[in-house]
Amino acid sequence: MRIVVLAGGIGGARFLRGLKAAAPDADITVIGNTGDDIHLFGLKVCPDLDTVMYTLGGGINEEQGWGRADETFRVKEELAAYGVGPEWFGLGDRDFATHIVRTQMLGAGYPLSAVTEALCARWKPGVRLLPMSDDRVETHVAIDEDGERKAIHFQEYWVRMRASVPAHAVVPVGAEQAKPAPGVLEAIAGADVVLFPPSNPVVSIGTILAVPGIRAAIADAGVPVIGLSPIVGDAPVRGMADKVLAAVGVESTAAAVAKYYGGAERRPSKGGGGRRKGSPGLLDGWLVDSVDADAVAEVEAAGIRCRAVPLMMTDLDATAAMVRAALALAEEVRA
Repeated sequence: MRIVVLAGGIGGARFLRGLKAAAPDADITVIGNTGDDIHLFGLKVCPDLDTVMYTLGGGINEEQGWGRADETFRVKEELAAYGVGPEWFGLGDRDFATHIVRTQMLGAGYPLSAVTEALCARWKPGVRLLPMSDDRVETHVAIDEDGERKAIHFQEYWVRMRASVPAHAVVPVGAEQAKPAPGVLEAIAGADVVLFPPSNPVVSIGTILAVPGIRAAIADAGVPVIGLSPIVGDAPVRGMADKVLAAVGVESTAAAVAKYYGGAERRPSKGGGGRRKGSPGLLDGWLVDSVDADAVAEVEAAGIRCRAVPLMMTDLDATAAMVRAALALAEEVRA
């Protein structure tokens, strides 16, 4: 089975670990969000790509869900002693090495997709990890600060400010001019199923879909597209997704997020599970948590098959069970 997963950071990475356990023989391609990328200390930092790589490669800080295990911060401390910031973004010493290698390779003319492949040669994540684009895309957030409307990098909003003020807009700067990285469209066209894990629907999966060609490729792939809700009991499972959902006018509910992605119009096809080309919606199936079982009818009324199952990734077994439920729903759609 060929599976394509659109993934952000911590939630996407942990979901992928469950996917590998539930479908060990699957050919998995991960299209990673690069809208969170940021340049710090002259280095190119790709937080979501690295979180997937470290998590699946066994080098992640399990407690945090990001950064390296057994990390030290002596370089960061020395930079602070020189008065060099920002101090709010905590790059560790081991992590610095990844960003140095990446920046050197980019400076030598290698595209981000080739650099990511080279980094993964060390970590051996067991999936094919592709950036959504080789082009520079950075998500910015519009906020009010000191009585003025201003745009700041998403990392500053998320990490420094902890999303403590309302977001008025979320803009993936550069996305409209970007092209999908090599292999992205081909992977989608050759997939048997496309999965949206419980990643942030606006700044993770939404940013990937903002790259021209990716949304259309998924809509036209003719295979089941199954998503898992990142909202449980009207609150994000992790992080502050409700703040950016509000910025795009979406309620923080499992049903509202499903309708934000939209249901795909379907038609019979020779292989079963056919999808109408050009359909504005993407989802064929949606999983909500058991506590949100009342949302099933609302989601299905929007033309999306929906099931309620436990969606908390408390351990590997629970995550693998979520994955199996998503793949089972894909087979229902296909049939």
